[in-house]
Amino acid sequence: MKRFAGLLATLTMTAGAHAGEVQVAVAANFTAPMQQIAAAFEQDTGNKAVLAFGATGKFYAQIHNGAPFEILLAADDETPLKLERERQTVPGSRFTYAIGKLVLWSAKAGYVDSQGKVLQAGQFAHLAIANPKAAPYGAAAVETLTRLNLYDRLQPKIVQGENIAQAHQFVGTGNAELGFVALSQVARDGKFTSGSGWIVPASMHAPIRQDAVILGKGGSNPTAAALMAYLKSDKARGIIRAFGYAL
Repeated sequence: MKRFAGLLATLTMTAGAHAGEVQVAVAANFTAPMQQIAAAFEQDTGNKAVLAFGATGKFYAQIHNGAPFEILLAADDETPLKLERERQTVPGSRFTYAIGKLVLWSAKAGYVDSQGKVLQAGQFAHLAIANPKAAPYGAAAVETLTRLNLYDRLQPKIVQGENIAQAHQFVGTGNAELGFVALSQVARDGKFTSGSGWIVPASMHAPIRQDAVILGKGGSNPTAAALMAYLKSDKARGIIRAFGYAL
């Protein structure tokens, strides 16, 4: 922490003369916390994080097609590791910035019980999930349904969003009565901000370890290194916790 404090102090003192920008690809589930972190980062250092949100799988393809991203905040740990092995990243820059939590959520109060038994009853027309091939939260949803021996029975009711943001939108607009989303999208400080939900036990699916990494294009940008250091600060970690992530 002392090392980070020294870096932050230096960045703050020189913000006016050396303010920079960094292009950041952010997993859709991390939209709200990263918006807060980016605002705090700019206020504290004068540097700006330019954010793009979407599915980790799509970002992977875009990075290979020459997208100008300098940092990737993925929804998994596999994609950054894969990019690292492909020599598309700055060596030694990868770390786990958050561990995500999956929740079965409905915009209707009282609709989802605290044990998720609403899934067993099956009294709904649509169940929203993110695309499991592109979004780790979607893969975790499929894994959970499989563990509950419900996937085959409920598959005809599943509607897929391109990413977790779209899955949340399906439920929020009422196009699906319930769906698997990220806890960060529907809760603050451990309480649901609206609707009702069941926080899926971590034992129901593989851990959703979310890794950050500096991409090759960001290797010569000091603002990229500064943002990665800021993500490890007490202020950033406090924001991450408030949105329901583990660290």
